[in-house]
Amino acid sequence: MAFYQQQPFYNPKTPFPGLIQGGLQDGKSIIISGRVLPGANRFHVNLQCGSQSKADVALHFNPRYENGSGYVVNNAYQNGCWGSEERKYETPFPSGQPFTLQILVSMDAYKISTNGRHFMDFRHRIPFTRVDTVFVDGMVELNSIAFQNPMSYFPPQPGYPPQYTAPPGCGFPSYPAPAAYTIPYKSVINGGLHPGKNMVIHGVINPNATRITFNLRHRTGIALHYNPRFDENVVVRNTHHMEKWGTEERFGGMPFKRGETFQVTISCNPHHYNVFVNGQQAHTYNHRYTKLDDIDILEVCGDLQLTSVQA
Repeated sequence: MAFYQQQPFYNPKTPFPGLIQGGLQDGKSIIISGRVLPGANRFHVNLQCGSQSKADVALHFNPRYENGSGYVVNNAYQNGCWGSEERKYETPFPSGQPFTLQILVSMDAYKISTNGRHFMDFRHRIPFTRVDTVFVDGMVELNSIAFQNPMSYFPPQPGYPPQYTAPPGCGFPSYPAPAAYTIPYKSVINGGLHPGKNMVIHGVINPNATRITFNLRHRTGIALHYNPRFDENVVVRNTHHMEKWGTEERFGGMPFKRGETFQVTISCNPHHYNVFVNGQQAHTYNHRYTKLDDIDILEVCGDLQLTSVQA
C-alpha cells in the first residue's frame, strides 16, 4: 500500500496543532526536532483525535522538570477524563538542549525513541486510526515536525555492483526503528531525482565525530557529496564524475555540532540542490551532473546515528 508523503512543518510556533494527512497507520512515524527552553518546567506532545481543546488524546507525552529532577508522564484523555498515568523517572531531554523525539506506530503500542534510542512503549487505549492531529505546547521551541510513512521494499537495481543494491528490508526498518539503521546506510530513491523531490534525514552526531557524509549517487559516480568535517570545521561539497573529483566548495557556515541531533533536508531544484539543516537553509549546490533521474542512491556514512530517513 502506498501513502502520500506529507511535507514537514518547519519552525512552527507553539502552541502548534498540525494535521496528520492520511491519519496514522501501522509503521508510520512522527519525528519532532527542537530544543527544550532553559529553565523549562514542562512541555507536551499530544496525538489527538481532532484539534479542539477537549478532543480525545490517544498519546500524551509530557516531560516534566521539577525540583531539580525530571520525569516523563504518558497518558490518554478520553470522554473528558484522563486515564492512569504511566511515569518514567528519567530525563531524556535535558533543559536547554536540542532533541529529537520519534513516535513510531505499531499495532499494539506507540514506540517512543529519544535522541535515537528507545525510551518506552505506550500501549493503545484509543484506536490509532482515530488520530489526525499532532499538538505541541509548553516550554519548547521547534525546528521541525516530520512524517515517515510505511516504506516499501525496493529490489536490487540492474546494473549496480552489489555494494549499491538495496539491502533486504530496504526502507523503514522493523521495530524498534532506530536500532535497525546501520552505518554506512544506503537506500534506493525509487524513480530517481526530479525537481521538487525532497530527502529528509534525522540523526544524532557522535560526541567525538570527525566527519559525516551524505552522498547522492548514480551508477558511475556521486552527483552530490555533502561532507561536514568537524576536524576542519567546514562542510565540503563536491561531485565525483568520470573517476575524478571536481573542485571543492567550502564556503558557508558549519551548522552541525558534535553530540547534537540534526535534521538534514536535501531539496532538488531544476538547477541546484538546497540543503536545509534543522529547518534553516545552509547551502546551495548547482547541478554538475544533470541527468537527475539517473541519481537513485542515497548514502549516509560517518560518525553518526540515524533515527529516520525519507528518500
